[in-house]
Amino acid sequence: MGNVLGNLQPKRIWEIFEEIANIPRPSKFEGKIIEYAKKFGENLGLPTRVDEVGNVYISKPATKGMENRKGIILQAHMDMVPQKNSDVVHNFETDPIKPRIVDGWVKATGTTLGGDNGIGVATALAVLEAKDLVHGPIEVLLTIDEETGMTGAFGLKPGILKGDILMNLDSEDEGQLFIGCAGGSNANAKFTYKEVDVPAGMAAFKISVKGLKGGHSGCDIQLGRGNSNKIMFRVLYDASRNLGMRLASIDGGNLRNAIPREAIAEVVVPKGKAEEFKKLVMNFNDTVKSEYSTADPDVTITAEPCEMPKKLIDETTQKNLIYAIYGCPNGVRRMSTEMPGLVETSSSLAIVKSGNGEIIMQALIRSSVDSAKFSVENMFRCVFELAGAEINFDGQYSGWKPNPDSLILKEMTLSYEKLFGTKPEIMAIHAGLECGIIGGVYPNLDMISFGPTVKHPHSPDEAVEISTVEKFWEYMKDSLKNVPKK
Repeated sequence: MGNVLGNLQPKRIWEIFEEIANIPRPSKFEGKIIEYAKKFGENLGLPTRVDEVGNVYISKPATKGMENRKGIILQAHMDMVPQKNSDVVHNFETDPIKPRIVDGWVKATGTTLGGDNGIGVATALAVLEAKDLVHGPIEVLLTIDEETGMTGAFGLKPGILKGDILMNLDSEDEGQLFIGCAGGSNANAKFTYKEVDVPAGMAAFKISVKGLKGGHSGCDIQLGRGNSNKIMFRVLYDASRNLGMRLASIDGGNLRNAIPREAIAEVVVPKGKAEEFKKLVMNFNDTVKSEYSTADPDVTITAEPCEMPKKLIDETTQKNLIYAIYGCPNGVRRMSTEMPGLVETSSSLAIVKSGNGEIIMQALIRSSVDSAKFSVENMFRCVFELAGAEINFDGQYSGWKPNPDSLILKEMTLSYEKLFGTKPEIMAIHAGLECGIIGGVYPNLDMISFGPTVKHPHSPDEAVEISTVEKFWEYMKDSLKNVPKK
């Protein structure tokens, strides 16, 4: 256990956050953090339970004189996105995160930090522990697997939560109150291929796309950053059409909800075309660097000689795959006409991997408009069915429709202005907050989402701004004190 963050303020939030950072908790592997949260509640003598899917519920009674206030549910998710730089050795299932302080920010060391949503979890637990707060009835709901399937939110049962107001602690810009979010859909495609022999007279190369920033495929999609899969398949398209390149394997991206930062392909080209191939990749590297000089200036595309692969993907499947990945939609599809600056609809082609006779593609489609989401699904279906792949969609959920007449929104707007002398921004977010799903199970909840500033979640550049956590805590305390009466 380290003590890197113990001198930061608010002291208890950072102490709990560092304890959480020491607990491996990638999505689907939340057993240890579930046990930690359960013991935390039990050690405080508070009613605590874990449901069938692994969500943790802890309740705390109102302070004296606040029993007539509406019940508050503080909600955060326990899992984190496991992303690391390629030169970092780290096993997210066993190794602790190593936080560090850099110029007013808390970051990790070559990996994601888990500020998304560890800082929300730490804050909710600090509320439970604190004895000097004034508040009505409080429930803390800590969910599992938000990052890869919203499994915890989908697993909620009606009748368990008693509160009237849900405060989601998973927003990432201090000074903003979120009252709506996008819905989502997972696109899954699969090609099957035959393994064929490598023709004689070929030279083998490993193509690498690296140096991209990546990031959250909802929050960062409008930044125009490079997608390693889309970049890779531009190279493969040109090399296959013009130089007779053959594909042996592809490995691009590893998380559905992160913009892919790296992709690697093993290919062969006729020996007589090897120099021309290297020149093609070199020229393409210059082209991409020029295209992404602002959004992703560190991108590099290289081709290095490698061992001759044992087998290749058959030519028909190779062509179908390259055409489908090159042609499928990726990035911002439409901006909102109701909330300037907000993305309405997008898609992120997250994963392309080959092996054992199959090539899988996984993408995440987001939209605050269900009909637009269905339209992008159909774009994927058309492209991949024409290419001979199987395709299906799962994990669909609707967005969270804004309620500008929300009582907690009005109270928290007044509270922010009183504390900090300025009004908060009222926003919606192009990401899949759990509010939409929870609201489907508990339709009468008044919901709001807020948090400190977390930059570049879902990437090794993830960072939490220290000063905003203190503001967040002061805001939380004042908001709890001023919750509307029943």
